[in-house]
Amino acid sequence: MSDSYRTLLLMRHAKSDYPDGVADHDRPLAERGIREAGLAGDWIRANFSPVDAVLCSTATRTRQTLERTGIDAPVQYAERIYDARPGTVIDEINGVSSRFGDDPSTVLLIGHEPAMSAVALGLADGANRTAAESISLKFPTSAIAVLRTSDPWDQLALGGAALVRFHVPR
Repeated sequence: MSDSYRTLLLMRHAKSDYPDGVADHDRPLAERGIREAGLAGDWIRANFSPVDAVLCSTATRTRQTLERTGIDAPVQYAERIYDARPGTVIDEINGVSSRFGDDPSTVLLIGHEPAMSAVALGLADGANRTAAESISLKFPTSAIAVLRTSDPWDQLALGGAALVRFHVPR
């Protein structure tokens, strides 16, 4: 593979809890989510180390997911990723190089459904039908869609990436 390829890891936050009286934005991880976020981090480090940059929603459950993955990379928290439409998430991805001051080759984005599945399927070129079908059926908590592109981050658009893999850590 050429060094000019970029890898995007789209991860849905780990399983969250639903405590009474807590606003959606502030919901913490459930015990299962704590465990599965750790498994996701182990898988990411084993297959995509190093992660060069992380974009993360500002929601408590996404922040806790990132913390539990143990991924050590520069992080930018983006309010726009919380409750975002797919176009907003792609816009955040397009700004990666300017946000991080360089051209990271591997970016982890931790967000929410239904945006994560829509972004993964929208960016995918359609070649990996098995992974696309899995994502279409369900993008569970802690799941990770792996996409690769030769396009610069600021030019990544619909159909501009290969959907390489879809992994659900359990």
